[in-house]
Amino acid sequence: MRLLFAGTPEPAVPSLQALLGSRHEVVAVLTRADAPAGRGRRLVPSPVRAAAEEAGVPVLTDVPRGEEFVARLRELDVDAAPVVAYGHLLRPDVLDVPRLGWVNLHFSVLPAWRGAAPVQHAIMAGDEVTGATTFLLDEGMDTGPVLGTATETIRSRDTAGDLLERLAVSGAELLVATLDALEDGTLRPQPQPADGVSVAPKLTTDDARVRWDAPAHAVDRRIRGCTPAPGAWTTLPGTDGQPGARLGLGPVTPRPDVTDLPPGHVRAGKKEVLVGTATHAVELGQVRPVGKKPMPAADWARGARGLFDSGGEDPAGATAGVVLGERP
Repeated sequence: MRLLFAGTPEPAVPSLQALLGSRHEVVAVLTRADAPAGRGRRLVPSPVRAAAEEAGVPVLTDVPRGEEFVARLRELDVDAAPVVAYGHLLRPDVLDVPRLGWVNLHFSVLPAWRGAAPVQHAIMAGDEVTGATTFLLDEGMDTGPVLGTATETIRSRDTAGDLLERLAVSGAELLVATLDALEDGTLRPQPQPADGVSVAPKLTTDDARVRWDAPAHAVDRRIRGCTPAPGAWTTLPGTDGQPGARLGLGPVTPRPDVTDLPPGHVRAGKKEVLVGTATHAVELGQVRPVGKKPMPAADWARGARGLFDSGGEDPAGATAGVVLGERP
């Protein structure tokens, strides 16, 4: 089949590469326009654009709306348009052009976790299994009829980045198999069930703020679900009436053996930094102070000794005066 591939971020690249190695012909790639990145805010091409240009495939960065885009799409004469995390909504006049439709690869088992952040929400909800789904795009948000599914176990220490990396690979295989079956005429789209619907909106910076008065398992899941993006964080104690700075957080290790730390209270030792939650403590892994690179939590605590020495130690060994996550 002649294909137009639509995608933008790194998780879409395995699908593009798999299709380039398949029996189908990728005649063009549709991706988001170059975006500013880094301190210099210079324009950088999307990972999908970079992969397409390396393979010699023509690239479109048009916003998919209007008669001019529809005409250009018709000129390509594509049979189907596979989509992986493209980033633009498609209007009905665009959806109608490919003969077999727009085949979307979504990183959940629909109808669970419809929306922009299915992997992150699955981890934060404590799901044990997730997966990928291919379906035909319609005008709704991930509501179209299902073509195929694949499942993936969520491991106990998975971050969203870890899980998405695996799903990008298994999802690419599913996408190729789906397009093969569509071409062969052996696949019949199935409506999504009405039960089991959940939504996964894009995570905001506030969503990534750790609430230490939550149970340890919820703290652990939130941090893993927000790693690497948008990045979990908490606040340090302020001084002289000023709000405290932010502290970025990497994945933590639950410590059910430590139950004497109140929520947000810190105990800093030579090799570990513990923080209390509503149930038991968690051990911090890497942290990222404002303006610095990620570092082991124990190294950060040694460098922030002035903060930790401000109140001495309480009888249980927790550092008095150091309470993370208090609102200004």
